Amino acid sequence: MIYDNRQFYIEGEWVDPIEPKEFKVINPATEAVAGTISMGSAQDVDRAVGAARRAFDSYSRTTPAERLAMLERVLAAYKAHYDEIALAISTEMGAPITLARGSQTRIGVGHIQAMIDVLKTFQFEELRGNTRLVQEPVGVCALITPWNWPMNQVAAKVVPALAAGCTMVLKPSEYSPFSAILWAQVMHEAGVPAGVFNLVNGDGIGVGAPLASHREVDMVSFTGSTRAGTEVARSAAASVKRVHQELGGKSPNILLDDADFERAVKQSVLHVFQNSGQSCNAPTRMLVPAAKLAEVEAIAKRVAETVVVGDPTSERTAVGPVVSKLQYDRVESYIAKGIAEGASLVTGGAGRPAGLDVGYYVKPTIFSNVNNAMTIAREEIFGPVLCILPYQSEDEAIKIANDTPYGLAAYVWSQDSVRARRVGNSIRAGQVALNGASGDMKTPFGGFKMSGNGREYGEFGLRDFLEVKAVIGVDAA
Repeated sequence: MIYDNRQFYIEGEWVDPIEPKEFKVINPATEAVAGTISMGSAQDVDRAVGAARRAFDSYSRTTPAERLAMLERVLAAYKAHYDEIALAISTEMGAPITLARGSQTRIGVGHIQAMIDVLKTFQFEELRGNTRLVQEPVGVCALITPWNWPMNQVAAKVVPALAAGCTMVLKPSEYSPFSAILWAQVMHEAGVPAGVFNLVNGDGIGVGAPLASHREVDMVSFTGSTRAGTEVARSAAASVKRVHQELGGKSPNILLDDADFERAVKQSVLHVFQNSGQSCNAPTRMLVPAAKLAEVEAIAKRVAETVVVGDPTSERTAVGPVVSKLQYDRVESYIAKGIAEGASLVTGGAGRPAGLDVGYYVKPTIFSNVNNAMTIAREEIFGPVLCILPYQSEDEAIKIANDTPYGLAAYVWSQDSVRARRVGNSIRAGQVALNGASGDMKTPFGGFKMSGNGREYGEFGLRDFLEVKAVIGVDAA
């Protein structure tokens, strides 16, 4: 299927760009053109932001009950397009179809349903003494999303913005535009009022920067690399708008000496390789007791070499390609650096897997005897590459875990739950998972340090799109 949508969704209609500029989207599995979109400009941003600003006055005054009913319509429309969205995600960014259907698309359902549940009980007004605290929508929001989990990031921003009473302009990644276009169709079919949701495709320079700096935008919610996030913050600074950022990660994964190593290593390896390693919270730094290093290497190698890499349309495939030639070259350069810096190559390595001569496929790769000064331990690779770092003591493991500019996620394994919690509490990260536990769509997600600020998902995501007004005096009651 070849996708072709060169229009933007603005003020409830599909409209032509002011100046046509085509962009060919490449299927990373075949290296063939998957479709064509238009790239927007600052003029298109002006038009979309103007639509959002005009819609804000009326939409911001809707009741929570009205917004709840609208989200229920959004959920029904999304489910009607479920298979289309899954296919689009698989085509545009190479996710295996099983992952696209089972996680990538399903997570959109999860975000919508979670926000429906939150809206049913959330209190937008609260009386404290003679002061009434009122939660009001922050205003017009610029939502800038990445390609790696397209529906997760779109839903994690659009849904709470809608629930809060905000209006918005979405700029999805130009590498994963097809699923976002289907999302716009969902918004239209659900009867989201004209101008409340707008979509402009484009790149960071042409659309992202004008959105972030636009004086009629009250908030920017950005997910992407730390480098790009700092540029967004600079662009937003002149107009003193709120900036919410979910950025990179280099998550530590501490296996304590009493862990169930078979279970912990297997689950961790598969987690790193999921989505071709293109997840900001992937547990890419596995810290293991030095005395257990050989055992861990053997388990990791065995698990990695059973992973099926290949055609995303196959039900057997577990790991597809990375998203683009640029990303392929980036990951390959890190593999080369790991070898050059003296890390032990357990499995994988440079070049495409055998038999895959077309497509941006990377060998699932594991390095061992990595130290925390190596480039592959310091920088986010965003590919199917795992680093195993030995440690001598629990205190050293915690020190290594925290020795990073990032703080998005962390993982701890121990058969002693008290010990696991103690170590987890010592790690500076926005989310810590113990013994493979997972949260849900209401569990706050976001980072410390250079992994960003603010939180997404559920009530915490909703609050980031709200301003607090204090109404003081006897009349407040």
